[in-house]
Amino acid sequence: MKLYHLYVSGILYAELDFDTQPISIQKLDIASGKLLPWETLSEEDNAFYKSFTKIDLLKLSHQLHSYEQKLVGDGEVIVDLPEGAERYTSSKDSWYLQRDVKFPNNKLVENGELLAVCCPAREMVTVLVRNGEEDRTVLKMWKNTWPDEKIYGVSHLGSFPVPMRDGIHLSTDVYVPAGLDEKVPAVLIRTPYGKEDGCEVYYRYVQRGYAVVVQDVRGRNLSEGEWIPNHSEVEDGDDTLNWIADQSWSSGSVGMVGGSYLGYVQWAAAASGNPHLKALISVVCAGSAFVDLPRRGGCFTSGMLAWGFAVSQKKFHPELMERDDWEEVLNIRPLDQLAEKALGYPVPFLDKWLENSDYDEFWHRSNWKERSVHAQIPALIQSGWFDDNGMGTTEALELVHDFPEGMRKVILGPWQHSGNSKYDMHGVSFGDEALRFDLDFIYFQWFEHHLKGVDNGIDKTAPVEYYTVGQETWKTASNWPIPKTQEIEIYLDSCGHANTSSGDGVLSFKLPEKESQDSYDYDPQNPSTHIIDMSENEIEVPEDYTEEEKRQDMLCYSTDPLEKDVVITGDITVSLYIASDAPDTDFMVRLTDVDENGRSIKLADGILSAKYRNGFDHADFLNPGEVVPLTILTTKISNCFKKGHRIRVTITSSAKNFVFPNSNTKDGFNSQTTVVAHNTIFHGGQYPSKITVRMEQ
Repeated sequence: MKLYHLYVSGILYAELDFDTQPISIQKLDIASGKLLPWETLSEEDNAFYKSFTKIDLLKLSHQLHSYEQKLVGDGEVIVDLPEGAERYTSSKDSWYLQRDVKFPNNKLVENGELLAVCCPAREMVTVLVRNGEEDRTVLKMWKNTWPDEKIYGVSHLGSFPVPMRDGIHLSTDVYVPAGLDEKVPAVLIRTPYGKEDGCEVYYRYVQRGYAVVVQDVRGRNLSEGEWIPNHSEVEDGDDTLNWIADQSWSSGSVGMVGGSYLGYVQWAAAASGNPHLKALISVVCAGSAFVDLPRRGGCFTSGMLAWGFAVSQKKFHPELMERDDWEEVLNIRPLDQLAEKALGYPVPFLDKWLENSDYDEFWHRSNWKERSVHAQIPALIQSGWFDDNGMGTTEALELVHDFPEGMRKVILGPWQHSGNSKYDMHGVSFGDEALRFDLDFIYFQWFEHHLKGVDNGIDKTAPVEYYTVGQETWKTASNWPIPKTQEIEIYLDSCGHANTSSGDGVLSFKLPEKESQDSYDYDPQNPSTHIIDMSENEIEVPEDYTEEEKRQDMLCYSTDPLEKDVVITGDITVSLYIASDAPDTDFMVRLTDVDENGRSIKLADGILSAKYRNGFDHADFLNPGEVVPLTILTTKISNCFKKGHRIRVTITSSAKNFVFPNSNTKDGFNSQTTVVAHNTIFHGGQYPSKITVRMEQ
């Protein structure tokens, strides 16, 4: 019998016999926690396991011989399959890492036998392993830590209409460990995506002795109320935590977990200071509107429209993100007609977003950072350099900066919003260690310590773990920003040529004595492109901007080729002195790494509408020719600029796909009338335009 075991976060979910065709399976009965009798793996069951574990068991069984024959030797290996070729690179200890795909199925092949498949995802890891080979995988860590672990069955107590303070009821499912009579801590998940869809990913918490509470947020799925993203989550989170603490099965301690919007609601609940909230696991969390989405830098982010369409109805419809006409959709004006023309129906929350142009009480209501009462709730924060909610994580890092060690843990990888799931991203490849196989293990240690009081040492591990691109290695630090970094100012200059229009600028580590300036014309009818795939719903990915940088409306400032490796880790602050003949215009900045062949890869970016240079709560329009300062904070990065590479900063005034083009009128992004803006960057002398970076010593 070719017996394999399927594990999710260290819990056995099935046994499979690959000697039979089709393969046989013993499935875990979730209710009892016991394995069911052997049966044939059906197509329907296989679809469930593929969705849940990201491993296609039937495909694997059909192609087992190909993998065992082809995955040999060192270096790159191509496995030709009927479904298409798969690329692998050999790693240590007979592992072959699957490249170019989301949720890679890494394979352990030794002496012509497939011993294991290991698949990382944003919040959990699954392992399929030959019986007896568990210690060759990440399972060894789980078993060494919990050698005699009791796994409980899952009991669904039912769906409950949880009352909010204004009389609205939110539909809430409760799951508890079967047969466990004592009061237990709870794990709360609040979601706009439908609490029933994919709820099996939360069973692992119940199976380890926690209650799990999954709630549809206001106006979504089966919950009452009006759906306005982010608008009511502070109050609703507070009320839900109080309801949980009052239940007969509850110990009164609650943790929260989840990513993106599910991360946002954690910080919103924490902002209330509710005493029952004892731990957060915040993954790629969304932030406040004008720092993150949908109004980053005071602009209006078109890149979030794919998500906006998917949540435009009461039920979640991810298929609405997939369109082949995004080019036409993004050109619809005025914007308050966009949804009806693109979808065939209005989207009320988009209208509300458009009605409130400046930062006001409407936007303040959803700003968890400003509304925080600064309760110190232990927070595990996970994000990536290319996360399109990365600015939300920046806000979270600012909030926890002064927490005692042990109450904050930060993990920052070379990941996009979908997280710990790809070795290769838009033509940029990362090293063998880019993906982590211990994240869910750390989650359980975090909850065990902070919700159950177990002294397991998680509070003594490194407060910050981060990955440096280029060096392709993980590092640790005591806090963020990294203490062992030095702030360095790098100044913009025009290579000695005043009034240049070629973008032939330089970055200098010394302030240029001579004042100079560079100008360009920005036409909203011909915006530059922020290079993304709109349907992918990932708007901060690294990309090759070499060709885009040749545009006449894009200024490029580069260092000389570096004489040694330079590592920059942290946020980047861009300080510019600008003038325009338009009352308002945007400034988009990017930090790129330029290799010896001139290939320019985007690492970080930031944007600001000039009228908000003195605050988002009011418009301060430009006067023609007046020189004013702007300060723009970019996304985070840790990157090693190799010897011979150049550090580059680019400046332009548009980013099609990322933000709606500024019309260069007082109506900003929502105008049918546009004008061409003549924009100027001043530098040197009394105009020290610069970037401020943190350089590792």
